Amino acid sequence: MPPTPSPEPPPDTEVCAVERLRVLVGAIRDESIAAARVHAALVRLRAEALQVALDQIARSRSRSSREREMPIRSLALEVAVATHSHDLTVQKELSDAHTLTVKFAATVDALEQGRIGVRHAQAILDTGIVLDDDATRAGWERVVLARAERDSPGRVRAFGRELAESVHPVGMTARHARAAAARGVSVRDLADGMAELSVILPATVAYGIRDRLRRQAAAIRAAAIEAPATDSEPGDAAAEPGATAAELGAAAAEPVATGAELGAAENAATAASSVIVSTQELSESHASSGSAAVSAESPSITRDTRTLAQISADVCADLLLTAAPAIDPTSDSACPGGLGAIRGHVHVTVPVLTLLGRSDTGASIDGRTPIDPATARHLAAEAPGWDRVLCDPVAGTVLEVDRYAPTMSQRRFLAARDRHCRAPGCRAPISRCQIDHNHEAHEGGPTRLDNLCHLCVRHHTLKTETAWTVTQEPDGSLRFHSPLGQEHHEKLPPRVLFVPDADPPPF
Repeated sequence: MPPTPSPEPPPDTEVCAVERLRVLVGAIRDESIAAARVHAALVRLRAEALQVALDQIARSRSRSSREREMPIRSLALEVAVATHSHDLTVQKELSDAHTLTVKFAATVDALEQGRIGVRHAQAILDTGIVLDDDATRAGWERVVLARAERDSPGRVRAFGRELAESVHPVGMTARHARAAAARGVSVRDLADGMAELSVILPATVAYGIRDRLRRQAAAIRAAAIEAPATDSEPGDAAAEPGATAAELGAAAAEPVATGAELGAAENAATAASSVIVSTQELSESHASSGSAAVSAESPSITRDTRTLAQISADVCADLLLTAAPAIDPTSDSACPGGLGAIRGHVHVTVPVLTLLGRSDTGASIDGRTPIDPATARHLAAEAPGWDRVLCDPVAGTVLEVDRYAPTMSQRRFLAARDRHCRAPGCRAPISRCQIDHNHEAHEGGPTRLDNLCHLCVRHHTLKTETAWTVTQEPDGSLRFHSPLGQEHHEKLPPRVLFVPDADPPPF
């Protein structure tokens, strides 16, 4: 029997839906205009606040660039504490606001009147800032602003960039040399234990790298198709389709990860009813790259199921982690083995139950980036040393730190306790931090755990050079006191404890 068609909605219902959508679209437009006006007011407030700090700098008699920058850094942290933000983000917002009001006044006026949106203003700022001449920039802004009032931010950005290129008084050679000075490498955390590696390079080099990786991936795929099939034993980890180096390494490391040392750790964990976290520093090799499991000579190459994009990423990781630079200015005495002998180091934290294979959660890099348990167990098996951290089973605070190979116990304890920079809103990892005496050592502050904490270089300098002060409470929490009288209570970084539950679910 054919399905009975659903009845058509009454005409008056459809008319009501259309009318309701019309009202909603109008309300969204009106609220967007109101939001643009609010943002314009924020821009003016931020610009005014930064101008006050700039005036303080102008009155300063110091010739030290670091000391002269302190009023801006202090202001940024004041606003960050007041708005629960990171002071670096706030400092950029202050700078952008000041630039908009000084160099793009017409854009701020249009934003205030609701003729353009926030993203339009950001596109105008990003594409017009390259124009240094005031008259040229003003003419450019009039044309682009007229376009922004009737077009999308993406189109405005493309149009503004092309127009700025055509009217720029400085040649491309000089501008490229200036832009090349900003090249660098950064990492952005993603979900599910992944991260994005970004490299800023000249365009010709970047496109050349991508082309070479694609060609190498295509050659690997072609070799996999043309190679004769070979027999493999059932259950052989190396012959499993799509097996990665991390999986193979984890399988090979399983006997090591469940040896006597882990047994002792498990007993200690049971006796103390707490989680023991293992932190290790290790020399990373190309084993973390998936392409290590596949090569021209590998019997399993015919079963390689990776996409070209995946192969390209794996080859890139292999080259970056194992290859030597073309230019190596080091001497063997200063760097034995040259630059090619240097390996990447990471700090991995993993609960003992995950290390034993009884849990599937909790492993992380630098205490902030999750990684999969198989990789954590593989890295732990080859780590040159571990820190064992005993935590309170309820509060999660650190109770004790010890090490099989003795080292500086205070540094280990602070690294385990702090996990990152303790300044308000900052998550700079321990590897980029310095240990600060809350009560300065030159003023008689003791070198004790209750007077020490990790601060990144930026915030350590800010505390030392300005009127910001820090006091530590008995539980390790910090109180930051600002020059304007604000007080911020920075609690200890929380820890998530994974406790096994032997009881069956109630269903």
